[in-house]
Amino acid sequence: MVNKGFPKFGMSQAGSFVAALKNYNLPDFILVLIAKECKSELLERGRIDDRLQSMNDDALHLLHKIFVDCEEDDAGKFAQYRFFAYVSSMYHKCEVLVNETIPGKSGKNHKILVAVKNNGMYISVAQNKATGNPVNKKETNRFYEMVDDIKKGDHGTMLTDAVYGSSVGFRSDALLELKELSKSRDNDPENKLDFKTANFENNIYSVTKC
Repeated sequence: MVNKGFPKFGMSQAGSFVAALKNYNLPDFILVLIAKECKSELLERGRIDDRLQSMNDDALHLLHKIFVDCEEDDAGKFAQYRFFAYVSSMYHKCEVLVNETIPGKSGKNHKILVAVKNNGMYISVAQNKATGNPVNKKETNRFYEMVDDIKKGDHGTMLTDAVYGSSVGFRSDALLELKELSKSRDNDPENKLDFKTANFENNIYSVTKC
């Protein structure tokens, strides 16, 4: 399949984009999301460089801006794509779902940015703050209560991890609060959960277990 977008900015630039991007661990669902956003074709399977070459110039340019240049956009969409890929890299051979709705014990349906399934069961959920002020104590409390409700529900029995990501940092009191809440579960093996924070800084994620 020929990339119809190549003539637009020349084969050399498209080729350099492909050469750079093929070294990144880009999960399949990210390629699908970008292809859809850019109205691009995408080979369903094959080598990563062949699949990238099947995409149009807009898709390649967007992928390069997000993952190679680590650019930011006002809406925070680029940061969310990076977070999707990061979570995917943590759970090899698992199903990664974005914008998933999971009911909790309370009966409330929780909208989760990223959910991870293994053998059909949820094992991890993750949220990310892409824009605005650093994550505050109120936000970590809300995250903890949401995850706790999911864990206690019928769909969260196998849930083991919860990741709170941020591209804008965390307030120190927010980190302390999440650490204390996480520690309070240590004496309850059936409801034990590993809470982690993932801070995107200097073009890399640093993870801390709470």
